[in-house]
Amino acid sequence: MAAFLVFAPARADDVASLNGIPPSSIAISLPAEGDPMGMRRWLAERGITYGLIYTGEALRNLSGGIRRGGLYEGKLEGFIAADLEKLSGWPGLSFFANAFQIHHTGGLRDRHFESLITISNIEAVPSTRLSELWLEQTLFDGRLSIRAGQLAADTEFFASDYSRTLISSDWPTIAGANLPSGGPAYPLATPGIRLKFDPSPNWTALVALFNGDPGGQATVNRTGTNFRVNDAPLLMGELQYRYNQDRHSRGLAGTLRLGGWHHFGTFADMRFDDAGLSQASPFSSGNARLFRGSSGIYGIIDQQIYRPEGGDAASGIAVFSRISGTPSDRNLVDFFLDAGIVFSGLPPGRPEDKFGASFICAHLSDRARALDRDMIDLTGHNQPLRDFELTIELTYQAQIKPGWTVQPVFEYIVHPGGHVPDPIAPGLPVRSGALIGVRSTIAY
Repeated sequence: MAAFLVFAPARADDVASLNGIPPSSIAISLPAEGDPMGMRRWLAERGITYGLIYTGEALRNLSGGIRRGGLYEGKLEGFIAADLEKLSGWPGLSFFANAFQIHHTGGLRDRHFESLITISNIEAVPSTRLSELWLEQTLFDGRLSIRAGQLAADTEFFASDYSRTLISSDWPTIAGANLPSGGPAYPLATPGIRLKFDPSPNWTALVALFNGDPGGQATVNRTGTNFRVNDAPLLMGELQYRYNQDRHSRGLAGTLRLGGWHHFGTFADMRFDDAGLSQASPFSSGNARLFRGSSGIYGIIDQQIYRPEGGDAASGIAVFSRISGTPSDRNLVDFFLDAGIVFSGLPPGRPEDKFGASFICAHLSDRARALDRDMIDLTGHNQPLRDFELTIELTYQAQIKPGWTVQPVFEYIVHPGGHVPDPIAPGLPVRSGALIGVRSTIAY
């Protein structure tokens, strides 16, 4: 969702209404603003806005992993938002829906590196799928809102604003690797309800209840239209504090977030079976011990450290970090940390260009590592011990025209998959390696 959020924050409450053109759209560079028949403006006057975002990229694995090679992958996203107060006279009611056409993706992460951490945030099983579909009602002068329908948690929860420049920045690995089917995050959404309360301009409280398993994207929910409601629920909450966000503020801008989640389903022990034996033992029942529920907590900081004269909260130099933990006995990843720095609009004559550097670290649980030791001790076969995966990224995002950017990228992946065995040489781990690429994003 990174390109979607950067180029067109397509929510019913923040889509630009001027002629129906979303922020930073290539349409303003086209004849007649890309609307020669005036249909887009006509719809906007009646409360309906829409847009398209195409993200395409070429990536190549230079070293490491289980194979070399390159690929092209892409995602076309379409959205529609409606102000139902303007359209039908219902005060405070709005509608939003978006869908993806995903093609040629998933190769480097799954087939080249077998990594846990996202390599590219458009990676997904190739498909044409519905994502979000919801109604939102605002109350009390907009301070309270209720959103219900098919929702994606990563649009509002567990997200860093400044990290969106990086193509590896995504739904955190600690959630994607541990929650059923990766949780309600790109490219999967699931039925749910979300409450948002803004007691003041600086504070926001979010709480949401989702169906806890959106279904596997490859087969179970390939088109995003299963609308599953019978799985154990996922509860998420987040408290946000923002400061110096106004364009006219002179202080350094920032946002602090504290959140957590609880999934009410069952989770398998990473080491022991239901009789208390290691699952590596020849006497194991083969049935992992089950736990009722799993929880996690997280904290996020977005902090501007240099604000140029007259600059807004998105300008200058900013740092970000996300940190999270969850019990190691029932989760593959028990600790997550990412951090980075973004330079915005600093090159002379390039006010919209950005340079970013980041790292992402996912620690494999101690219980999973202990199972690896058991496998070595009880079978006599040598294998790597899982420990962590680390991704480093450098990227430069250059604006060609408003709504069109080109972005070269370099990534280095340490201990792919958390130091898992190479399927070709099981006694050795998948090797660390580098990749390069370039992404182009056009928003209309």
